[in-house]
Amino acid sequence: MTALVPFKPVAMQVLYTGQGYTDKEVVVDTPRGAQRFIQTAILIRDKDGAVEGVVDIFRELKRVRKMVNLMMGATARFTFEDIEGKSLAMQECIRLGKIAANSTSNTMIQGESGTGKELIAQAIHNASSSAGGPFVAINCGALPRDLVESELFGYEEGAFTGARQGGRPGKFEMAHGGTIFLDEIGEMPLEMQVKLLRVLQDKKVIRIGGQRFIDVDVRVIAATNRDLSDDGQQGNFRSDLYYRLNVLLIVIPPLRDRQEDILLLADFFLQKLCTQSGLPRKAFSSDAQALLVDYPWPGNIRELENVVERAVNLCTTELIEPEYLPVHMQNAHKVDRAAVHSLRDVERDMMQKVLDRCKGNISQAAKTLGIGRTTLYQKIKQYGIRI
Repeated sequence: MTALVPFKPVAMQVLYTGQGYTDKEVVVDTPRGAQRFIQTAILIRDKDGAVEGVVDIFRELKRVRKMVNLMMGATARFTFEDIEGKSLAMQECIRLGKIAANSTSNTMIQGESGTGKELIAQAIHNASSSAGGPFVAINCGALPRDLVESELFGYEEGAFTGARQGGRPGKFEMAHGGTIFLDEIGEMPLEMQVKLLRVLQDKKVIRIGGQRFIDVDVRVIAATNRDLSDDGQQGNFRSDLYYRLNVLLIVIPPLRDRQEDILLLADFFLQKLCTQSGLPRKAFSSDAQALLVDYPWPGNIRELENVVERAVNLCTTELIEPEYLPVHMQNAHKVDRAAVHSLRDVERDMMQKVLDRCKGNISQAAKTLGIGRTTLYQKIKQYGIRI
């Protein structure tokens, strides 16, 4: 057999031991370098049970990974066409995202929780030259500190107590040929930031307990809800890693800063949910729309979608009134309105008192109030003040 291939076939060991195996990861040293395969060795026995030979099946590891990624859902579903937003701030995010898609540089997406950072990341991936590869997302803040390294870089069999037989590839290996999305990168432990920086520089990973470096061709998109430049100054995030990741920066504004998108998004979610539920089209009343626009949306788009879904479930009519929106939103709206009315009452009462004291003298009253005569005339008309 060694005359057929320039390396010692792994199947020879199977013939010697009489023990086959299924889906074992093997590394074969060839003139082209180390090649990784998933191998299955099936023994062929005669009628008496004696081993006559072995069928050695090799599958390219990258093809196996592609199949696994498809089964795990490691794909990007959204494109730039799926992003709803007519505000200038959101249009700028889309413009920068398309620039990032046409580049191979690392990209940082910054924005509050619920603003749609992964949506932008998926759109970048789908518009890039890596669109045919996997999109692997990992939330760095959701991983226990002692599992971050094994999740990102994988481990070999026997690397530690509890390590799975045959080892396990990490997220960087799984993302080979595609994009890895590192969400909440600011939560990554400092000791892991050093190792991540090395991977970004060398484009190679080494599994825990491993001896060989594995080449990875991966586009990196990181996301954070914090200002990592400030964290770097405080020693909570490595500045060298920040600069390596922050080649292209996209800052997604919170929903409260792009009010012109609120009703657009609310209607989008409303019609989508009605369609999914098989319900007739619904609409928000003018009072409900005013409440939606005035609310500060601390949970951003994620909260808006939740509120719309709640309204769809509760409202049995075609018109959604404020009563179908959360009580805390209705109360906040009432407080805001009350505050506005209170300020107007204070201003009106003050102007009335000054005019009474000045006996209706507009020039003297305006000077006392520190405003122009024209402004005072407008306020008198607006508030119906008597002279």
